[in-house]
Amino acid sequence: MAGEFELISKYFAKQKLKRSDVELSQGDDCALLVSPPGTQIAVSTDSLVAGTHFLENANPKWVGHKALASNISDLAAMGAEPAWVSMAISLPEPDEQWLEGFCEGFFSLADSHNLQLIGGDTTRGPLSITLTIHGFVPETQALLRSGAKVGDKVFVSGTLGDSHAGLEVILNKEKRLLPHASELEKRHYCANSRASLGMLLRGKASSCIDISDGLISDIKHIMERSNVGADLHCDRLPVSLELVEFCEGKQTAQSYALKSGEEYELCFTVPKHLIESVCLAAKNEGVQVTEVGEITDSQTLKLFRNNKALQENVAGFDHFRS
Repeated sequence: MAGEFELISKYFAKQKLKRSDVELSQGDDCALLVSPPGTQIAVSTDSLVAGTHFLENANPKWVGHKALASNISDLAAMGAEPAWVSMAISLPEPDEQWLEGFCEGFFSLADSHNLQLIGGDTTRGPLSITLTIHGFVPETQALLRSGAKVGDKVFVSGTLGDSHAGLEVILNKEKRLLPHASELEKRHYCANSRASLGMLLRGKASSCIDISDGLISDIKHIMERSNVGADLHCDRLPVSLELVEFCEGKQTAQSYALKSGEEYELCFTVPKHLIESVCLAAKNEGVQVTEVGEITDSQTLKLFRNNKALQENVAGFDHFRS
């Protein structure tokens, strides 16, 4: 049975990527790091627990991707550039086949973001992963939840709803027979993280949040911190063709888009005079962005479809009914 230090050496210390701002990484009591002048350090911590955030029999490569993507998404929401990450992982047994797959997914995503693993800890216990990620953002340029102003337009990146459909496939065997079930399950675990878009939004977006709890919940966080209201146009929500076919209709797919969590897309607000600049920057980056609403002075969230108000209580919203 492999010991802690053997596991660290074999799996977690093999990343080839080496950043110049990491003076000392794994192998000592602490990492020694150098932050660029004129920047602030953005820090976020997330934990994933087997049985809560993923099934124990889930593809370990996908679990490695998901664990890191959720942390990168927090940096993206602040407009921060990913730099360093540390990991604490507990395992019931040192399963080397599982670790091999986990590290493949983890380091593939880390390398694509120039993100270096700088240390961590391994221990015996129920399967769980805790990551602490660090990134840089120029002073005074961090994206916050608190800057939305009345009249700003609400945008989302990518498409929404796939993660919720994938979760249904994971939890309900009958859903596995529906179109694109396997692809949607993979998208639940292997969602995109929008770090490059977050950096492009510096100085343009008035507020930003990543969609981790569902669009309805997350736009409310912006509303609360900015002391504003919002109108969302449900018929504008961007959804994938695969989700439409899975749901047997676009309207149901858009109901998924409202509530789907762990999407790791960005929801952000933009002043009207900067919309053209934001859309051009996103297009040049190859990222789809869609205007889905506007900020109001109502202090409430209102939902519309085809410019008609929906009657449902937003907190209990589940399906579209006019």
